[in-house]
Amino acid sequence: MTAIQTAPSGAKTVWKLDPAHTLVEFSAKHLMISTVKGRIAGVEGAIYIDENEPANSSVEATLDARTLDTRIDQRDQHLRSGDFLDVEKFPEIRFRSTEIEGDEQNFTLTGDLTIRDVTRPITLNVTFEGRTKDPWGGERVGFSATGKFDRRDYGLTWNLILESGGLTVSNDIKIQIEVEAIKQG
Repeated sequence: MTAIQTAPSGAKTVWKLDPAHTLVEFSAKHLMISTVKGRIAGVEGAIYIDENEPANSSVEATLDARTLDTRIDQRDQHLRSGDFLDVEKFPEIRFRSTEIEGDEQNFTLTGDLTIRDVTRPITLNVTFEGRTKDPWGGERVGFSATGKFDRRDYGLTWNLILESGGLTVSNDIKIQIEVEAIKQG
């Protein structure tokens, strides 16, 4: 979140997430020996940037859990089922920020993550990737973020214990996010 000294104190600019250039990925260990990655394509939301006080900025995002994709249809169906996300009852995953700490280039973004109607705090490590004019006269910003959470905190408890004592699916879910947002009016 880049500071621009021309904005009046407390003025916020609104930046709409560009779903065509925003990527939300997740990964989990499978059988404790390999990593399975997936993505959620249905993303919408906004970033509200306080140009003078970046710590007063905020983010809201909604993910369409039905768009989950790991490139394996059978696995995707299982992850969408009641064993995991239960997308028929809970089609959305939501994030709303509560705190920003750090400098304008690298900061932590803490917020409330809601999965299956369970809300827990999560902290993401964020890097500001830049701000630019696009070829169509608009203005865009980019951010990268990483974080992780324990899926059991959200009621995602399905698992099988392996003969070796490990788990079929790890409890820690890592997330990686690439955001491009377009300045509004």
